[in-house]
Amino acid sequence: MKTTTSLSGLANLGPLTQLKAGRLPERLLRLLVGLWLYGLAIALMIEGAVGASPWDIFHLGVSLHVPLSFGTIMIVTAVGVLLAWVPLRQMPGLGTVANTLLLGPFADLNLTLLATPDSLLLRWAYLLGGVVVCAFATALYVGAQLGPGPRDGLMTGLARRTGWSIRWVRTVIEITVLVIGVLLGGIVGVGTVVFALGVGPLTQFFLRYLVVRLDPPLRSALAEEAR
Repeated sequence: MKTTTSLSGLANLGPLTQLKAGRLPERLLRLLVGLWLYGLAIALMIEGAVGASPWDIFHLGVSLHVPLSFGTIMIVTAVGVLLAWVPLRQMPGLGTVANTLLLGPFADLNLTLLATPDSLLLRWAYLLGGVVVCAFATALYVGAQLGPGPRDGLMTGLARRTGWSIRWVRTVIEITVLVIGVLLGGIVGVGTVVFALGVGPLTQFFLRYLVVRLDPPLRSALAEEAR
């Protein structure tokens, strides 16, 4: 079984194997900082009010139909996405659990700290900053190799199974989710298109520098154990 993508060096390891892969304190710090930054990115794009990310348009669309908070909807959605991991044979981990439980609250907290700027220029700065921070945060916590979040595990799982690049898989997922979000009543802005087309290439770029590399002998042993 192939355990890494050809581009990023991400290993498809089991939960216990991930914890034994070394450099654990550093990887835990990367995970938590990445999730916090992702929550900040969500808040920046929503408060920018020129078009949220496709996933957040989906979450906002769902919020029009159910009496749940934004963060709670994120958690419920994450659990649903995990079901798609089964046919992909994507391995969960501590990072998967942390993403599922923490990202929604982190987004809610950052939303309380930020307000929509009056200036259109500043709102666009929020949006563009949010796109860059989102890609960086994704690469940071996925690169910690403690298991990707539900949505990013779908991305890396599909990339591994299809042989497509992270960039193209991420873009296809974002566009698909966007269409569903619009059908649910979410509102699209120009910034949404910027995010959908830009986050994939940026995530792939940051992954080149932020994946925690395993030593070749250890990586081979872990891959064998994960089979």
